[in-house]
Amino acid sequence: MNTVPEEYLLGGERITALPKISLHDHLDGGLRPQTIIELADAIALDLPSTDADALGQWFAEKSNSGSLVEYLKTFDITTAVMQTREGLVRVAREFVQDLGADGVIYGEIRWAPEQHLTRGLTLDQTVEAVQEGIEEGIEDVQQSGREIRVGQLITAMRHADRGLEIAELAVRHRERGVVGFDIAGAEAGFPASKHRRAFDYLAEQFFPATVHAGEADGLASIRSAVLDGRALRLGHGVRLAEDIVIERQDDENTYVTLGSLAQWIKDREIALETSPSSNLQTGAIAAWGTEILDHPFDLLYQLGFRVTVNPDNRLMSNTTLSKELALLADAFGYDLTDLEVFQLNAAAATFLPLEDREDLADAITAGFNGA
Repeated sequence: MNTVPEEYLLGGERITALPKISLHDHLDGGLRPQTIIELADAIALDLPSTDADALGQWFAEKSNSGSLVEYLKTFDITTAVMQTREGLVRVAREFVQDLGADGVIYGEIRWAPEQHLTRGLTLDQTVEAVQEGIEEGIEDVQQSGREIRVGQLITAMRHADRGLEIAELAVRHRERGVVGFDIAGAEAGFPASKHRRAFDYLAEQFFPATVHAGEADGLASIRSAVLDGRALRLGHGVRLAEDIVIERQDDENTYVTLGSLAQWIKDREIALETSPSSNLQTGAIAAWGTEILDHPFDLLYQLGFRVTVNPDNRLMSNTTLSKELALLADAFGYDLTDLEVFQLNAAAATFLPLEDREDLADAITAGFNGA
């Protein structure tokens, strides 16, 4: 796995201390290993290890499969300990605490309520429990002298047939912490078009959606996310680079031709929620290579796409948002100005009202200018 110094220094500044925005961060992918151990003990769930360090290493190793399907199997354990109100509250609270400790000032937490019903909770009760934990976490961060805002992204599993029901759940809680909708899970064979009724409903309700696309499937999946899902953001979206043809290169320039899909996404400033470490683990960038340096992130950035940087699943990738930024800076020679651009891109892409997005941008600029 790629590593960077623990300090995550760039230009003499600690990246962790800079204000950041996390748009693609899965609740069931961000548990603390010790929390998993304690919650598993309460429900007599067997684990690969009851040592926190060893368990964390197990998740990281199992996630390095090169396959999204295999990668997703590690979530069987995390979702198993998130089936009670107490478990959901605790995980959400600690999730926010960890975001705050990493310098995140606004985070959108995505998760799938339909995966947390095996011990009697209703869909609404799961959302309420997560919101309770989020609010407790926000208070904890504030008491530590920092500020953070958090919104829920309610996710429907794309291989299931509950899209409309989950969309209605999201809208039902739009005034109680939920800011958007998502579909996730096995991508190939399950395009956004299979949930067209849900996306029609969301559009009628003027409720924003992001769609996992361009991770484990290619341009057809991205096209469906945009046309059928009316996606304002693409979860990962890295395989959009398949629609970019490099004509020629010289010492100073790269000359490319954009396909109609790539041109549309660029011109409409549809944000790409890239997650570099995760994209390596799941094989999303296998067409280009197996190292961060091979990631098409820099190509997309240099061409003017609205790229954002995200951790995806902090437990599985043994990462944080600060670490992901440091990995990219190390690979592509980015400086603080570049990192600020990525955060401003994220601020503009949040599912918040315009005035709130402008306030976030101001906070990002103030934080980076003070660095």
